[in-house]
Amino acid sequence: MRNEYDFSKSQKNPYAKMLKRQITIRIEEETIGYFKGLSSQFGIPYQNLINMFLRDCAHSHKKPALKWA
Repeated sequence: MRNEYDFSKSQKNPYAKMLKRQITIRIEEETIGYFKGLSSQFGIPYQNLINMFLRDCAHSHKKPALKWA
């Protein structure tokens, strides 16, 4: 390894904004089961499927229909 590196010509990572952030979230078992079933049909991990669904909702500015009992 070198003692010093020259970063004067470096560029910012263009994909940095696309990185995912790990969070903790509480989701009902029934909901997880639903997405796990869908994920087996599509052949992708259920966490990716949930992320894709939430991203689609965010891009289309979809708001939840809240109905309190």
